[in-house]
Amino acid sequence: MNIAPICLNSGFRLFLRLFQSENMNVPEVFESLKTYCEKEEFMGWDPYDGLTSRVFQSLPLIRSNKYCRLAWIQFFKRSPVNFRKPALIAKQHNAKGLALFLTGYCHLYQLHGKKEYLEKINYLANKIIALQSQGYAGSCWGYYFDWQARAFFQPAHTPTVVATSFVADALFDAYELTKEEKYKEVAVSSADFVLKDLNRTYDAKGDFSFSYSPLDHTQVFNASLLGAKLLSRVYAYTQNTVLKEEATKAVRFACNFQQPNGAWAYGTLPFHTWIDSFHTGFNLECIYAFQKYTGVTDFNNHIEKGLAYYTANFFTPEGISKYYNQQTYPVDAHAPAQFLVTMAKLNRFEEHRPMIEKVLGWTIQNMYNKKGFFYYQKRKRFSSKIPYMRWAQAWMFVAMTHYLKATQTNQYA
Repeated sequence: MNIAPICLNSGFRLFLRLFQSENMNVPEVFESLKTYCEKEEFMGWDPYDGLTSRVFQSLPLIRSNKYCRLAWIQFFKRSPVNFRKPALIAKQHNAKGLALFLTGYCHLYQLHGKKEYLEKINYLANKIIALQSQGYAGSCWGYYFDWQARAFFQPAHTPTVVATSFVADALFDAYELTKEEKYKEVAVSSADFVLKDLNRTYDAKGDFSFSYSPLDHTQVFNASLLGAKLLSRVYAYTQNTVLKEEATKAVRFACNFQQPNGAWAYGTLPFHTWIDSFHTGFNLECIYAFQKYTGVTDFNNHIEKGLAYYTANFFTPEGISKYYNQQTYPVDAHAPAQFLVTMAKLNRFEEHRPMIEKVLGWTIQNMYNKKGFFYYQKRKRFSSKIPYMRWAQAWMFVAMTHYLKATQTNQYA
């Protein structure tokens, strides 16, 4: 039997698949994604929304137990089958997800100047402002669901530094395009939440980590750095030196925990020692933005070491974006999206363009559904194809607008 034609055909099919993945029609895929998200009115399910189940809420003995809450959330998060409809879990707006969409529409308006994009900017900005958590020193945002983590419990609408940072950033973006003072005022106010409502953990030198929320004392590096990033952007508007000084201390605290190889663990607790892709991207983006907004240049070496580790350890040669540094699976939609965002925010897009093309190509080829949405996770034996709005669609939306800006305007060259 002559196996040469079979080998040639197999080789050609592999080549064709790689060629197609690296030469995908990104504008066409993006338009499909945009249509899907707009049709859904930017509402959707979330990986962590299990505790909003009306079934779960009807079981008082179970819902009051920490371990039951953890198990219930993890069941819905990890299941490849979506049980949310029978569990009576409704699609809702997520403030952080809306912020990502808002930033994406700002990019589109910069690119095309269309009235429809301006209308979306104003709609999303006002929707986000209406979702503020109440009773805090400054403007702030959380998630619409109760959330049980191993370290703490967060009731619905408890504000977090992560959600607040993303929202403030998007509102500043909207202000810079529309000159709507309300957007700037609300975003500036969020600095008071970071300074006055978050807890701090100090080291011996007086540097500190911001807590994740007002209800915990954890030291999660990306969360604290997002707080520093927010303060530094507000400083760029107000020139309030207190913001710069406090942000510097938080950045220095996190950089002191950077490992010699350039990596960061997630946090300082014994069960926060993992190293993952998109939180590493957050860290790099935040330190870079802090220096950009404050003029401080003390942390360039930390950025370069971290970027070298990031690009060397989280991507396979064929373009798979790994979740963790030492294993490929699960492949999570957030990771490739964050790669595009990080390269754009660090002005390294052209430098890493070949890998960006591979990563985006592989993601479209393997995690995109032609109905217009991206899957949540691809695992070794099965995939979760649930179309989470914040976690997958919003992140891919903003990432692809960065890609369109870079390829259509050379903005990140």
